[in-house]
Amino acid sequence: MSFWGFLVENMQTFYSFTGIANATMGHLIMILVGLLFIFLAIKYEFEPLLLIPIGFGMLIGNIPMLNGMQVGIYEEGSVLNILYQGVRQGWYPPLIFLGIGAMTDFTALISNPKLMLVGAAAQFGIFAAYMTALQLGFTPPEAGAIGIIGGADGPTAIFLSNRLAPHLLGAIAVSAYSYMALVPVIQPPFMRLLTTKKERVMRMKRPRQVSQTEKIIFPIAGLLLTTMLVPPALPLLGMLFFGNILRESGVTKRLADTA
Repeated sequence: MSFWGFLVENMQTFYSFTGIANATMGHLIMILVGLLFIFLAIKYEFEPLLLIPIGFGMLIGNIPMLNGMQVGIYEEGSVLNILYQGVRQGWYPPLIFLGIGAMTDFTALISNPKLMLVGAAAQFGIFAAYMTALQLGFTPPEAGAIGIIGGADGPTAIFLSNRLAPHLLGAIAVSAYSYMALVPVIQPPFMRLLTTKKERVMRMKRPRQVSQTEKIIFPIAGLLLTTMLVPPALPLLGMLFFGNILRESGVTKRLADTA
């Protein structure tokens, strides 16, 4: 074989291993969606703590790979595949909820329990999405996984999708977080439509002073009440309330900061 023939053959072999040679339209679309998430997070500050990690993760997860290299996310035994098991097996949503609990101040809710009705009303979106998915021909488990998007909660959508419809996990995760990120765009028109200008500039009363004892009792009572009624919610709500009591106990500040 001549030198030039040898060079061309090696260049062809090199090219076959590149992401360019192995790219599909699906890879390119998901990379564009990842770039959009990063853009929205940085330019408009739409859920940056969520969208930057997710968007960059989408870039990593959609770099085209030649099978057999033991590098890609979906190849058994690769480092990225081991990390991906945290998504497949539902390790990450409880950890996210631990951090959310450690960051959340429930003072407004404790001082005015009627606010729970606002949160409960938001869950009607779950049932609307569930019934719509059934009408579109999805199976009940698939419709349940899709319906949870209506609750506007990304970690819960990922957690439930893993159990009910893992084959829809990617689409549900993208839909849930796109929806959450666009809430600042979606809400204002409806607020203007359903309220008057006078109502929008109304100042809410300051919440009453909540004692530390109440703040400590809240995560304990919340855990027992919710998980005794719905035990399968324990991985998420258990971690949420655990993170919150780390915050409110006053004696575990380093653990709360770490969470």
